[in-house]
Amino acid sequence: MPELPEVETIRRELSETVVGKRIVNVIINNPKVIRQPPAEKFKAGLINAVIKEVLRRAKVLVIALSNNKFLVIHLKMTGQLIYPGDGKKSRVTFCFADKTALDFNDARLFAELHLVDDWQKFPFIKQLGPEPQDITKEDFKKMLEEKKTQIKPLLMDQSFISGIGNLYAAEILFRAGIHPKRSAQSLTEKEKEKLFDAMREVIREAIKYHGSSVDQYVRLSGRPGDYVRYHKVYDRANQPCVVCKTAIKRITVGGRGTYFCPRCQQ
Repeated sequence: MPELPEVETIRRELSETVVGKRIVNVIINNPKVIRQPPAEKFKAGLINAVIKEVLRRAKVLVIALSNNKFLVIHLKMTGQLIYPGDGKKSRVTFCFADKTALDFNDARLFAELHLVDDWQKFPFIKQLGPEPQDITKEDFKKMLEEKKTQIKPLLMDQSFISGIGNLYAAEILFRAGIHPKRSAQSLTEKEKEKLFDAMREVIREAIKYHGSSVDQYVRLSGRPGDYVRYHKVYDRANQPCVVCKTAIKRITVGGRGTYFCPRCQQ
């Protein structure tokens, strides 16, 4: 699933390309991706609306429209936004007055489109925790107090801190030198500080390189993100650690495949 860096990349690229454009038609090739309202009402609510702004909350895109409605897009596992689109693989195509189009692709129909009056009341949004860039180091240390949960599932808990998924949790923990099975409660003050710094650094670097193209994620242009070549542990089982040359291991933590260096991460 695209995580914060991937969704932020798409948000920035949409902001540069589609803000100010007027939607003149919505071609719905498969209504299953439209969760609310019904497809015809969804289409009618978008026609003649101008895109005012593109926002992001955690892994969710929010497109603010001139008619005071919001198009909420959750890409989930296989959703893609492509501009300029050609309609060949799209589930929904948003056609603009300037004859260009934005394609919403989703091979497995996991993604969701919602047209709502108030995106901040969206159930998924309301339960989200703060984002990594919106808290201080002291805030983060307080959040970890008394948490007995293993640290990797905790980082992936969207109600604890939002936007981090399986890939970046693994990379963050490697950079901080912390074993993914450690309980949050067991971390020293210094380890908490290292974890906070690693979290901010990894997210910032991943955005700089336009995210990680694993599975179905691509940028708005259809090109892949470049951060895969900077991965230190994710999907590198049995390959040598970039620091100590010990073989990277893959284990299961919280039901998810987890990569780590058994020597560098204690």
